[in-house]
Amino acid sequence: MSNQDETPEYRLRKELPDEVPVTSSVDGAAEKPAEPVLTGRQRLVQGIWPPRVSRAQLIVALLLFGLGFGLAVQVASNSDSGNALRGARQEDLVRILDELDDRSQRLEDEKQGLEKQQQELENSSDQAEEARKQTVEKEKQLGILAGTVAAQGPGITMTIEDTKGTVEADMLLDAIQELRAAGAEAIQVNGVRVVAGTFLTDSGKSVSVDGNKINTPFRFKVIGNPQDLEPALNIPGGVVQTLEKEQATVTVERSNKIVVDALRAAKQPDYARSSGQ
Repeated sequence: MSNQDETPEYRLRKELPDEVPVTSSVDGAAEKPAEPVLTGRQRLVQGIWPPRVSRAQLIVALLLFGLGFGLAVQVASNSDSGNALRGARQEDLVRILDELDDRSQRLEDEKQGLEKQQQELENSSDQAEEARKQTVEKEKQLGILAGTVAAQGPGITMTIEDTKGTVEADMLLDAIQELRAAGAEAIQVNGVRVVAGTFLTDSGKSVSVDGNKINTPFRFKVIGNPQDLEPALNIPGGVVQTLEKEQATVTVERSNKIVVDALRAAKQPDYARSSGQ
């Protein structure tokens, strides 16, 4: 058949490229290795391990650790205090409760005394004279507290024998604070008057009170209610037990008359002046 005899359809077919066999998509997929399917737990592990920690996260973690450690130490300390009370005898617990009741009663008596003074001032016909009397009485009381006047009254004498040299200034300071909390009105330690601003420091193997070096035996002369002062020193875990753990010997004696005659010089303020001037 000649070229003229070729039909248009036949010419079009010859001009087309040869057919290319199409590869089945199923066969192509089969050639690639199948990826394993991960479970939820495996994906979680891959997300958190290996850890990728930034500097800011590390600082926050250290701060949280320090905070947790501090809280743990505080809880342990409170637990030790609670264990001391739980291990106390019934007589000791009763004595502690009695001491708390006595402190509450002293505060109530002080409140009633102030209310009585107020009523006397309001009801007195000569308020100026009544005010003067109360001022003189108040001046004496403040002189006792300031250590500028001598004082006497019932109280106790506490003697601490420290042959091992283990008693330190902070132990004596704890004794002073415990006596004040129990209602001590005047305190003298080895000839040094204790006042509000008294400080104690270690001085070699001895102790200094307001810069005055004192040596063993440490003798406290305390004016106050003996029935309140002595139990306050002998409570479980209190002053006496603490000093005895340091191998010191403590003796407490009650007396109807304790004389506190060590005096402090009255200090004039440098800047403060009475508002009436």
